[in-house]
Amino acid sequence: MTAFDVIVKNGLWFDGTGEPARPRHLGIRDGRVWVVALEALDEDGCPEVVDAAGKWVMPGMVDIHTHYDVEVLVSPGLTESVRHGVTSILVGSCSLSTVHASASDAGDLFGRVEAIPRRHVVETLEQCRTWTSAAEYAAALEALPLGPNVAAFIGHSDIRAAQMGLDRATRDDVTPSPAELAAMEDALTEALDAGFVGMSSQQLLFDKLDGDVCRSRTLPSTYATSRERRRLNRILRSRGRALQGGPDVGRPQSMVSMALSSVGLFRNPLKVSLLSAADVKAIPAVSLVFPLLAKIVNGLGGDFRWQHLPVPFEVYSDGIDLPVFEEFGSGAAALDLSNRMEQRAALLQDEAYRRRFRKDYDKKYGPRVWHRDFFDAEIVECPDDTVIGKTFGQVGLDRGGLHPVDAFLDLVVEHGSKVRWRTTISNHRPRVLNTFASDPGVQLGFSDAGAHLRNMAFYNFGLRLLRRVRDADRAGTPFMTVEHAVHRLTGELADWYGLDVGRLRVGDRADLLVLDPERLDDSLDEYAESPVPEYDGLSRMVNRNDATVAAVLVGGVPVVRDGVPLPTLGSRRTGSFLRAR
Repeated sequence: MTAFDVIVKNGLWFDGTGEPARPRHLGIRDGRVWVVALEALDEDGCPEVVDAAGKWVMPGMVDIHTHYDVEVLVSPGLTESVRHGVTSILVGSCSLSTVHASASDAGDLFGRVEAIPRRHVVETLEQCRTWTSAAEYAAALEALPLGPNVAAFIGHSDIRAAQMGLDRATRDDVTPSPAELAAMEDALTEALDAGFVGMSSQQLLFDKLDGDVCRSRTLPSTYATSRERRRLNRILRSRGRALQGGPDVGRPQSMVSMALSSVGLFRNPLKVSLLSAADVKAIPAVSLVFPLLAKIVNGLGGDFRWQHLPVPFEVYSDGIDLPVFEEFGSGAAALDLSNRMEQRAALLQDEAYRRRFRKDYDKKYGPRVWHRDFFDAEIVECPDDTVIGKTFGQVGLDRGGLHPVDAFLDLVVEHGSKVRWRTTISNHRPRVLNTFASDPGVQLGFSDAGAHLRNMAFYNFGLRLLRRVRDADRAGTPFMTVEHAVHRLTGELADWYGLDVGRLRVGDRADLLVLDPERLDDSLDEYAESPVPEYDGLSRMVNRNDATVAAVLVGGVPVVRDGVPLPTLGSRRTGSFLRAR
């Protein structure tokens, strides 16, 4: 009988606990790490030997914030994450899940907020849904040929819309009846019984609904009263499960309130993870608030974390279709007409509308996400070659001193979505990024993988963090060890959410990544385009750094080699539905 199914030899082994890395050989059998040895293992009869000489061997990374809820049903390999070493993902973020709401309502919930084409959300759920409860949903995922492991939040907006109906759930003058509120509590309890890691809820007011019935209303969870939130939080607190929250950027008090809900006083603390710690260009001083608030709340006995994307938050847009425009009235008015393009074109040409847009643009103070600076927005594609490489501000100057807003709107009216541009809205200062990355009150995640397919690509955020850590060490300016960084991306996250992944010791799941540290290079920053067959060939922004990732194994099965997914990925179940401990 073969001693091992896979041997990974000669690598520098990181176990995911933060302990010093050591040269070791790993023997894998039955999906688990069978042995970690100093001496070479007997390869006789072993069908798969991975030579990791000169490479790092580490636990597969955990992505705590994705929107793969729809994609996992039709493409369960989730190759865009796995090829970069992510072996466990969490779905159900931002109050959105596909457990209870109807297919049509789910289309309204996901379509505009997460820029997942509404039609495909509806069609996928109509074709794939076999469940009526959270337990059946977990079983349905388990039956898929999952590539990575999948854990789940139950979405507050999902259960609210299902119990109240989407229209009633998004009206200021409607509160849930006692029976409806009790039904929401039952839905949450049933999800936690099924092993969900917790509940996600959102108070952010620039996330808007798609569809026609409730178009441009905010998400159902934003209409919840304090009493409703407290009753649901009480269940999470009693079960030791997590609340993932999104406070409203325009109301800082919501951020403080959600953070303080973690404090227990004479009861157990509530695990709270908030979106998101970011070095926002528009408000540089806010970067000081995030570590301070976490320190205060945890000092009072809370169990509070910020979620943080540890790379520059660079976004792309085709024309005006970018979620950050939702945060002010004139931008939201244009996005409201995304399904009525002739009316949108007329609106963008209207002088009264332009005056309103210029007024919104010139307002430089107050909470916001986008810096509202078209001089910091580079055009990367356009039928008019003369503007490529320029900012909208520069185009305005070239056209006789046009206001930057008019230069932008003129190009959008003329070329529509064929005008592609980019800007960085946050996480632009390496010093601040390093502070967040090493702060114990911050969790590393928030990739938004599976959403905003044309706007952003952060699938390899973990590799980019490791590059920054290694480069700082080589430059003699370390801000954390590589071992600590690996722990932050793996075991630390798994422990907080109560998941049996993130470690690479004897007896642990053989979910692992083999990477070449010498190829933690500029290739990590490059973007490419990859059509998504399941979404009628919609071109997704992706990362391609195949030379960096030598191998990925999930459940002891090789699924990626030299950055390229193997036929196994998505055709054979290697991942599992992860239930919270």
